[in-house]
Amino acid sequence: MADILAPMSGNIWKILVKPGDPVNEDDELIVMEAMKMEIPVLAPQKGTVNQVLVKEGDSVEADAILVTLS
Repeated sequence: MADILAPMSGNIWKILVKPGDPVNEDDELIVMEAMKMEIPVLAPQKGTVNQVLVKEGDSVEADAILVTLS
């Protein structure tokens, strides 16, 4: 199981996965917006999305858990 963390503080702009989705290493899971830049959040390993803990428009702090994988 892996927790996918926010790389920096920012806003959740787009969520590209939902619980139950299979993902491969380096698949884009979420797109964040910070300092007028888009920051992709990638899967660190192959797995299945267990939970998406944020929704589009949320503000998050650095290291907040965004997604859990199994």
